Amino acid sequence: MQAVATISQSALAHNLSIVKAHAPNSKVVCMVKADAYGHHLDLIKPLLQADMLAVSELSEARKLRQITQKPLLLLSGVFNQNELCEALELECHLVLHDLSQLAVLINNNQNINVWLKVDTGMHRLGLCEQDLAACLKQIKNHSNIHIACVMSHFACGDETGHIKNTQQLDEFNQLKINTAKSSMANSAAIMSLPESHFDYVRPGIMLYGVSPFSKVNKNLQPVMQLSAPIISIKPLKAGQGVGYGASWIAKKTTHIAIIGIGYGDGYPRHAKNGTPVLINDTLCALVGRVSMDLICVDIGNLSVKIGDKAILWGHHKLRVETVAAYSDTIGYALLTGVSSRVTFVEHA
Repeated sequence: MQAVATISQSALAHNLSIVKAHAPNSKVVCMVKADAYGHHLDLIKPLLQADMLAVSELSEARKLRQITQKPLLLLSGVFNQNELCEALELECHLVLHDLSQLAVLINNNQNINVWLKVDTGMHRLGLCEQDLAACLKQIKNHSNIHIACVMSHFACGDETGHIKNTQQLDEFNQLKINTAKSSMANSAAIMSLPESHFDYVRPGIMLYGVSPFSKVNKNLQPVMQLSAPIISIKPLKAGQGVGYGASWIAKKTTHIAIIGIGYGDGYPRHAKNGTPVLINDTLCALVGRVSMDLICVDIGNLSVKIGDKAILWGHHKLRVETVAAYSDTIGYALLTGVSSRVTFVEHA
């Protein structure tokens, strides 16, 4: 018996519809990097109906090309001729975020669709104002290089009302690049900054049913349900400890369910005592340290049996955001951290 990640196709379709409802006049570029945020590229069929799919690496583009002919956006761009040749063979649009990448593109005669990434204040990837001007000047001399879109990225989009969002949006709006489409909105901006929607929106975490904000959004449906079986049930007396280091001591007589999942499967090692686990529709508490293969849960006198399913996240009663908060991390990290030891299955 092992842990299972069930990927809901109906939840994916629903969340994509939420994106379209928020931005009805924009095309949708679904972020499916990091193996679709840990959900597996071959299990996200509803997202293949979007206008475009975005990945970080050529390896992901290769996998996608085996299952779809939709336009692909390579977020990292390319840095040498070998990468460029493969990207063009895969018919990728290329993000250009550093002036050094332009030298690779101008030495090629094939038609290239480029998305210029501009740094409006995140100060991570993106062309500064001076480099953007130099880039545009050189591209003018190369008719095979087509600027398909100009894009930027919010640094504080998950904080509604943050002044930096307005500042970045103002700076982006000041760019004057004729004929180019525009894209800036991530999940947070899709839901809170309609003035940033432009021609393309780029949803990520909201597609997988996770709120981009600190508060859970019940309109989004969890896509990944992570579960594992109960493999043992033990009575525990007051004063007895559980797990390595006996970091949790029972205050009264109770029962402990041992669940077949641990940090070797991607369950967070630093989940605190009290982290909820859903068993037979009842929220129970994680107790003791998470070990590589097992966790222990205080079930009190709850009626359970060996083989019953424990849900670790991905239910309306137990969202991944809640588990992340108990583990001092974020939902993104938990979803992308599920290990290859877990069995992934598709559900309607």
